[in-house]
Amino acid sequence: MLYRENGQFKTTYPADSQILPIRQDRIAMALLLAVAFIVVPAASSEYLLRAIFIPFLILSLAALGLNVLVGYCGQISLGSGAFMAVGAYVAYNCQARVEGMPLIVSLLAGGLGATVLGVAFGIPSLRIKGLYLAVATLAAQFFVDWACLRLKWVTNDSTSGSVSVANLNLFGVPIESPQSRYLLCLAVVVLFALVTKNLVRGHIGRSWMAMRDMDVAAAVIGIRPMHAKLSAFAVSSFIIGVAGALWGFVHLGSWEPAAFGINRSFDLLFMVIIGGLGSISGAFFGAAFIVVLPLLLDKLPYWTGLPMDTATASHLALMIFGALIVFFLIKEPHGLARLWATAKEKLRLWPFPH
Repeated sequence: MLYRENGQFKTTYPADSQILPIRQDRIAMALLLAVAFIVVPAASSEYLLRAIFIPFLILSLAALGLNVLVGYCGQISLGSGAFMAVGAYVAYNCQARVEGMPLIVSLLAGGLGATVLGVAFGIPSLRIKGLYLAVATLAAQFFVDWACLRLKWVTNDSTSGSVSVANLNLFGVPIESPQSRYLLCLAVVVLFALVTKNLVRGHIGRSWMAMRDMDVAAAVIGIRPMHAKLSAFAVSSFIIGVAGALWGFVHLGSWEPAAFGINRSFDLLFMVIIGGLGSISGAFFGAAFIVVLPLLLDKLPYWTGLPMDTATASHLALMIFGALIVFFLIKEPHGLARLWATAKEKLRLWPFPH
């Protein structure tokens, strides 16, 4: 009976409308942030930071941006990989062409570049929706892939199409060790998650959800479809662009256009669907599912002692991974975030049946 809210009275409107109204949730979130900022970088090995935690944080940020568009506004998008690529290459050009450009400014510039592309390809959403909109956003993926391969100035005249960054620093502090890279990603993710949570709780987020539920009724009550849809594309593309810049700068260091291919777009869409549409926590659950589960499945033959070669183990991991995705979509279409919310509701009533 530890997770109860009896006796927690709200006497002001700000107290009643805070993000975490239950005291136990606030304590748990403070402990989680303390572990993430202090314990994880101090106790984790370089492999855990580079192979698990940093990709998890960056993909969580990208899934968060995509969830704004797909989960909250109901606009299907298959071009998130293109927006990540634009964010990475715009940030790279800022670093390569402008001497002494601060890292934070380059990351934000990557987000703004992705915003311009997202709004441009979001204009068709004013006329079409559903699968037709998905095909329209898929065009952004093919266009960006072509531009990164054919336009030499995008890669700063690199003959191979591959670009790299080095000697990263933030306000004079070098960002070279895995711990510093992890803390940078964590700070950016926490900041954007907080801003996004407040956006979806305000009038902007309510207009997005009204367009998602029934766009005709939303227009009747005074919500402007153009403003709501394009603002969702802009916010989503900006967050995904920053995630793409972090993916190139912090995680990869050196990359080529194939790093942001169509598979990246599908991975992000799977994260949003599995984690939970229209949920901030769903982005993190989905990213954890996509990042951690394949690693566990790859190690499963070695842990169980089954005689299996590497190729068979890799194919088996893909089969199990696909089966689990289908299972979750059938048993809980609202994603892992809904399972977590249901468990919290049961804990609030436990041990009483109702």
